Amino acid sequence: MRFEPTRIPGVVLIRLDVKTDARGAFARTFCADEMAAAGLPFTVVQANLSRNTAQHTLRGLHYQREPHGEPKIVSCPRGSIWDVAVDMRPDSPAYRQWLAFELSPMSDTVLHLPTGVAHGFMTLEPDSEVHYLMGAAYVPGAATGVRWDEPALGIDWPAIPSVVSDADRHYALLGAA
Repeated sequence: MRFEPTRIPGVVLIRLDVKTDARGAFARTFCADEMAAAGLPFTVVQANLSRNTAQHTLRGLHYQREPHGEPKIVSCPRGSIWDVAVDMRPDSPAYRQWLAFELSPMSDTVLHLPTGVAHGFMTLEPDSEVHYLMGAAYVPGAATGVRWDEPALGIDWPAIPSVVSDADRHYALLGAA
């Protein structure tokens, strides 16, 4: 595994070392020792799978308020997604900055998101799946989000969403919060 920091502190692209032979391919997608050595200690307490049937399904942007922050490791084992991270930590030098990455089984990449970073994605093809390793349990009362089309952020989504939940559509605008 190779760790590539981004301009948002704690958001790290993890490039997988893929071994191929006549059978196909093999890659380690998580290793607690390698994560800790890279300065990203991570204990998996929950794993989630999101199945999305329609192309351009949008989920997010979700995070949990402290002290219930949820660090995540996100991968796309089927299909492809436009994965977005938004720094919502007021004390961060990257506050309200966003990054986006295309994740797919062929990208050989997973994404580490620290607590306080909102996460969302748009499917780029039908029948896409997103797998999350969670470093904290889900706490419904701490769950919050940012509108996917928040004008103050100006996220460059690859398409107009075809499917968005009512909850994701109705988060308050940041200027109104």
